[in-house]
Amino acid sequence: MKENKHYFPQEQVEKLEELGSRLRQFRTEQSIPLEEVAAQTRIQARLLNAIEEGRLEELPEPVYIKGFIKRFADALGLNGAEFASAFPTGSSLQFVKPVWRHVPTSQLRPVHLYLLYVLLVVGAVSGLSLLVRRSALEGGVSRYEVEMQQAPKSSRPSPSAQPKPPQKLQPTKAAEVTQRSQDGKPVQVRVTLKAQSWMRIVADGKTEFEGTLPEGSNRTWVADKTLIVRAGNAGGVLVEFNNESAKQMGAPYEVQEVTFAANSNS
Repeated sequence: MKENKHYFPQEQVEKLEELGSRLRQFRTEQSIPLEEVAAQTRIQARLLNAIEEGRLEELPEPVYIKGFIKRFADALGLNGAEFASAFPTGSSLQFVKPVWRHVPTSQLRPVHLYLLYVLLVVGAVSGLSLLVRRSALEGGVSRYEVEMQQAPKSSRPSPSAQPKPPQKLQPTKAAEVTQRSQDGKPVQVRVTLKAQSWMRIVADGKTEFEGTLPEGSNRTWVADKTLIVRAGNAGGVLVEFNNESAKQMGAPYEVQEVTFAANSNS
């Protein structure tokens, strides 16, 4: 159940608004779409938008918010751990004052002691479980892996059925690789999608395409001088430059940008 923003500590509200504003500024300065960050971090775009706008009521528990901020900052080329450390998670454990101290001894019956014992056991188990999950999440383990470790072996899916973990995030400033065609030939680049990927195509300084192409797509773009291809999932994109052999742009889920240029030698 989502908590109403009114019930969050004021320190968390103010700090999320500050950090979210800085993340949005870094992202817009680098002209990175929110969808591209979502593809790299495996965090839904609506949650990233809620972080940028400081909407705590649309986000999960503070410990998960801190993990999201870390991955968001890493995707923008920042030090995610240091950036996220500024967000306070607070303490989720609430300690109830023992009211039995003010009850006369004559009123303490076995049933009272039994109920008190049950409450203490339940509280201790819940607190220990919460601390274990929090330590696992802050140490870089996903919620899925924690739940799998706690599930009975008979209910665990086979290794082949388990989803692959997200690849290590690469700095947003993608490496630029320049290839040149033969003298006098215009730039022609054919793109084939082995897997879905966000793409941006800039021909001679003009954006020709920006969006997500599905698996199996085949597109060709031409330019007189330079053609820039940027992909959010470089491992799923094959590029063929001026009828040369097709090459994979980079590693899976890596942000990569390649510049193809006509040879300007006279």
